[in-house]
Amino acid sequence: MSRKKISTTVYITADQLEKLKLLNDKTKVPVAEYIRQGIDLILEKNKDKLPGQLDLSQQSSVSAQEKTSAGGKS
Repeated sequence: MSRKKISTTVYITADQLEKLKLLNDKTKVPVAEYIRQGIDLILEKNKDKLPGQLDLSQQSSVSAQEKTSAGGKS
């Protein structure tokens, strides 16, 4: 899955860079790819804090809560 990439600057510690370079030497996966994967992990972990569409299981839960808070009125 290829995604369009934009250029940005991030600041990491010397220790983080050293470890990422060692990982790159062993795996040949680019350092930038590891950084993107780390960002994806954080976004997934915090997806409930981001705006967006609800999945179907969340929609039914929210609908039930809305009905309860509205006194059961539709």
